[in-house]
Amino acid sequence: MKPTPAFRHGPQPAPPPETVWLVIAVAQRKPSGAGWPRRLRAAINRCRAACPPLSSFFFLVLIFVVSSIFHCHQRLALVPGPWAYSARVVLVPKHLPAEGMFTINSKGRLGNQMGEYATLYALAKMNGRPAFIPASMHSALAPIFRISLPVLHSSTERGVRWQNYHLNDWMEERHRHIAGRYVRFTGYPCSWTFYHHLRPDILREFSLHEHVREEAQAFLRGLRVHGGRPRTFVGVHVRRGDYVHVMPKVWKGVVADRSYLQQAMDHFRAQFESPVFVVTSDDMAWCRANMEAAPGDVVFAGNGRQGSPGKDFALLVQCNHTIMTIGTFGFWAAYLAGGDAVYLANHTLPSSPFQVVFKPQAAFLPEWVGIDADLGHTRHKDP
Repeated sequence: MKPTPAFRHGPQPAPPPETVWLVIAVAQRKPSGAGWPRRLRAAINRCRAACPPLSSFFFLVLIFVVSSIFHCHQRLALVPGPWAYSARVVLVPKHLPAEGMFTINSKGRLGNQMGEYATLYALAKMNGRPAFIPASMHSALAPIFRISLPVLHSSTERGVRWQNYHLNDWMEERHRHIAGRYVRFTGYPCSWTFYHHLRPDILREFSLHEHVREEAQAFLRGLRVHGGRPRTFVGVHVRRGDYVHVMPKVWKGVVADRSYLQQAMDHFRAQFESPVFVVTSDDMAWCRANMEAAPGDVVFAGNGRQGSPGKDFALLVQCNHTIMTIGTFGFWAAYLAGGDAVYLANHTLPSSPFQVVFKPQAAFLPEWVGIDADLGHTRHKDP
């Protein structure tokens, strides 16, 4: 029989701490004079227990930053901008080409910018000079087209002593030998006479980005005429906007009216079986009220309202043929689409100042078909 252990006198040892709170309890049993005051030590220990370790905090911050970057990357992939496309950018004057260079003013809307770009491209090749486009032109064209000309940074452009060289809207013999090192073209050139000999190059420069082309194709694939999928698509661009007032008041001319559009559509109805007319415009309300849709072959682009210029342009280019009214937007749609094209002819009076700056034979390809405008609208009616 084992003897019973004797009773041990004095304080018993504290059990080992199992939690933070037990550690605090043990610490409180220490003599009052050791270390910091008990309340301060207790507060520090409670703070340590409540706050996560510093490494955990940095880990959470890292996760947040990485997820934000990934989210922004995904969003930017869906909304491409000018920065998404490569182009050589000249930043400082010391990087300017020693042999000089050509550039051009960046003015007007999409059609004007395309005309300026194509003209610069052609004249630079003709004269053996490098060509650079303004940053604003790159911003307008690069989100839609696979353009390749390098960009002249705006700060560098301002620092160059340019020789301005005015261009009319048709090719002239003097443009084949342009003197000067740093030449900037001015005006609103768009005529095919500048660049038609380089048509394959121009078609390549203005080829649509794949996501732009596919969006237009998806819209066209969904169209039906009399329950069937059409085989022939005719793009129709109706330019109105400020031209409704500018043409009769300034240029003594007219914009396209209902009669012209009806004749143009009948022209294609007579040539092709069950074509579909895809209408784009800056005044879609007028189009819906004035274009005959009874045959069931007229479709108003998108939701039937004014769309973005890039989307409208892509739809027109993906069509087989084109009906244009006035303006460079419709011209470029017809030029890039290929196929047959109908345009509004003789839309100004012989006394119009427009005749000084505009030559129809330089504006429209010889194979395109012109339908004469009704000039009775110039003084008496709002077309």
